[in-house]
Amino acid sequence: MILVVGLGNPGKKYAETRHNIGFMVADEIHRQGSFPEWREKFSGVFTKGTHNALLKPQTFMNLSGDSVQPCAAFLKAEPAEIIVIHDELDLPWGDVRLKFGGGHAGHNGLRSIIGRLGTPDFVRVRVGIGRPPPDFRGDVADYVLTGFDPVERAELPNVVETALKAAHSVVMNGMTAAMNTVNTRGKRA
Repeated sequence: MILVVGLGNPGKKYAETRHNIGFMVADEIHRQGSFPEWREKFSGVFTKGTHNALLKPQTFMNLSGDSVQPCAAFLKAEPAEIIVIHDELDLPWGDVRLKFGGGHAGHNGLRSIIGRLGTPDFVRVRVGIGRPPPDFRGDVADYVLTGFDPVERAELPNVVETALKAAHSVVMNGMTAAMNTVNTRGKRA
């Protein structure tokens, strides 16, 4: 059983922000897949298909592990069978890359999941949101909670679809083959 986790913050206030791109991808996976309706479980919203499960933690980003760990335990999913979809400051807007393991790079959702799982060894679908522009007033935490500019908003459906395809490739082809395809495609393939 593969557990696919989209990271974000609950509530309308955060729905259209950069930090919620993981939720957006999970919603699209749900829409395109053959999953039952979302239901509240594991301090999140959860659905389970025949071979895969989807989870959107509702704990707020900084406590994502409090949702992911009990869900993974219930499913008997090993860390390597968990795919976490999240926003990534260190990638330019729209780039999608796969990574296995590694640190949290300051991402509090990843930090929480690593802490609760006791290992960083899970798959990450990193969706580039870029760094704040030079004229941005505020810190990085403020930036990730901003909405998309008009150009990004127009490109968002393609970025979400690219991230969905990356997660699907991991499920269907395994991590190594998926990385060889996704990570070599070029910007916003």
